Amino acid sequence: MSFKGFKSGTDIRGFGAEQFSGEELYLSDAFVGAVAESFAKWLSGRTGKRTDEISVSVGRDSRVSGPRIMAAAVTALTANGVKVFNCGLSSTPAMFMSTLDLKCDGAIQITASHHPWERNGLKFFTPDGGLEGEDIAVLLSDAEKIYGREYKAVMSLCVDTDYMKIYCSHLREMIKKGVNAEKYDKPLSGFKIIVDAGNGVGGFYATDVLAPLGADIEGSQFLDPDGMFPNHIPNPENAEAMDSVSKATVESKADLGIIFDTDVDRAGCVDSDGEEINRNRLVALASYIALEGHDGGVIVTDSVTSDGLREYIEYLGGEHYRFKRGYRNVINKQIELNKNGKFCPLAMETSGHAAFKENYYLDDGAYLMTKIVIMLARDKSGDAIKKILASLKQPAEAKELRFAINCEDFRAYGEKVIAELEKHYADKNGWTIADDNREGLRISADKDNGNGWLLLRLSVHDPVMPFNMESNEEGGVKKIAADFYEFIKNFDKLNIEPIEKFIGIK
Repeated sequence: MSFKGFKSGTDIRGFGAEQFSGEELYLSDAFVGAVAESFAKWLSGRTGKRTDEISVSVGRDSRVSGPRIMAAAVTALTANGVKVFNCGLSSTPAMFMSTLDLKCDGAIQITASHHPWERNGLKFFTPDGGLEGEDIAVLLSDAEKIYGREYKAVMSLCVDTDYMKIYCSHLREMIKKGVNAEKYDKPLSGFKIIVDAGNGVGGFYATDVLAPLGADIEGSQFLDPDGMFPNHIPNPENAEAMDSVSKATVESKADLGIIFDTDVDRAGCVDSDGEEINRNRLVALASYIALEGHDGGVIVTDSVTSDGLREYIEYLGGEHYRFKRGYRNVINKQIELNKNGKFCPLAMETSGHAAFKENYYLDDGAYLMTKIVIMLARDKSGDAIKKILASLKQPAEAKELRFAINCEDFRAYGEKVIAELEKHYADKNGWTIADDNREGLRISADKDNGNGWLLLRLSVHDPVMPFNMESNEEGGVKKIAADFYEFIKNFDKLNIEPIEKFIGIK
């Protein structure tokens, strides 16, 4: 059995539900136990401690397979002498914070983020942050060597810990301090804020953060954890989920609607009119907050953000640094820039992962929403978001297509396509290659050629080439796509049916 397939970037992911135990990538008790033991030994090597001197906090999201996987991890850890803080239902950001508050050597969160109910996975933290992809590869390699061991739990080493109570207290104090109301118990009185947790673990934000501070949370929905996600996928990028929270916000006449993904490392929101604040609009709002009092600060984003966002960040006095897709990529670039003396208060992917420098470079959806709630409470008008985003230019059209690469060495083939794309558009009238390409190739089209831009890149992990387009006018995206098709049709190892359907060839 090869464990390499379980690696998903900086996480481990596979099938968790027992109905899928026949799948190759099934997170069996034996597999989870081997990975947990390898993490304990990795921590031992990192800290110089014996495994019986190490402590690890363990939490999970609401997935149906969570309790089983958690029990397997706890069993293997305690069998190796590790002290375990069993944090039960927890958000992923809280599990990182537990390494600081509980002074743990490491933490494990059992989650598959926004993926369907049958999936699950493991995320790992130390007090310095999340593990990198290379670390995950080491864990899996070491686990493969010890796979098949039997473990006997030492339950005296497992301590049930309500860490979410501590985490929520931090957020409440943050709000009080942010609105200069440390001595006032109800600084959110008069505000109506609803939360849609999608039956993930984010319901705590309504009941244990907002309501105790006086906010009216009536109209909040799907707060109860249910690992089958019966109402909608907990994902701020999902159209059905966003439509759900938008309708609930308008119907309840709320000032703000908040939606979390399953494990709360991402979030989105809607204003009082139900207008979505996600993707470029959410990055813009977070940038406004991060750059307050910090002219010249750098905002790192992924590569698919709009031209209007760049103009907006520069309008705020900031600098926009477009980087690669993948939340760890943008966060690591943020850390690098700060280490090199360039102040970078925020890194944010358009999917909703937002990491503030002031918050340990941690992508935390609840922290981001707390910053927005503070801003609303300070403004008191209820129209703060509309005023802040009034000058943000939005594209008239946007489209993403994905081309599968049908060859073994897909990365080399994809890189060849991008190199040829650069040659094709290098001297083409009406087209300008961006001067800050750090992932794939971004090319702007003038008003005669679609009035927007295209971006072709390689997927971070998969044999796929995502192709993004935006235009500032109706019909512009199809014009851009039609021109690009004359180039891309020459590559027989790409499945270009998506663009053929889009422009009406098939």
